[in-house]
Amino acid sequence: MSETAHEDFDETATATARARLYGLLAATFDGEAETTAAAIDEGAFAAVAEAFPIDIETAPLRGDEYDADALKIGYDNLFVVPGSHYVPPFASAHAVDPSEEFESDSRYHTAGEAGELLGDPAADMAELYAVGGFSPERGDDIPDHVAACFEFMRALCEREAALRDGDGTESDLDAVRELQARTLSRLGWIDRFEEAVASRDTAEGVFAAIARLARTFTAWDAREVVDADAQPSENMTA
Repeated sequence: MSETAHEDFDETATATARARLYGLLAATFDGEAETTAAAIDEGAFAAVAEAFPIDIETAPLRGDEYDADALKIGYDNLFVVPGSHYVPPFASAHAVDPSEEFESDSRYHTAGEAGELLGDPAADMAELYAVGGFSPERGDDIPDHVAACFEFMRALCEREAALRDGDGTESDLDAVRELQARTLSRLGWIDRFEEAVASRDTAEGVFAAIARLARTFTAWDAREVVDADAQPSENMTA
């Protein structure tokens, strides 16, 4: 974390706030429409985002006009049902280069072309989960699903908060922060994901706003909090 951030934040409270936001993002991108609607109604997205020194537009994430049933339909159209508005919510489909020696009959993969299902980014994330002793419950068993990635970050931030609150050893804290940095360095694809969501969520725009929040927050978290190197997996651009 930068010196300014150290001065402005209590580290345990910061880790807890980070965990809460990652948890909200994980639930949203896992299709928990009722959780998303309640978070907007209660101003939870805005409140958590405003706890950090980042300029994030939260106006679309306030108010009670978002119905859970409508959000569910919007979620399915964007992230579940293939169609003109569909955006694959996993990293492999947004890969710039195809995975090496990858074979699949998936509609997301043509041999020698970018974009696939369960490619190298999924293997990268599965390796990080194994290091962290973590088994994602979100993301439809797709390791590089955005919901699973954010669920992992939530768990890591909660672990950090617990270590700080319980006087954890420096080595334990360093291990958790290193794993956070390694995870965030694999999320460069969120930029392309956010752009795709913004171009397709043209009705209510709530998922575009949440994707924009996710993109802005993860970039700030990587740069200012965990000092993650901008080193996405080999088939990603920075």
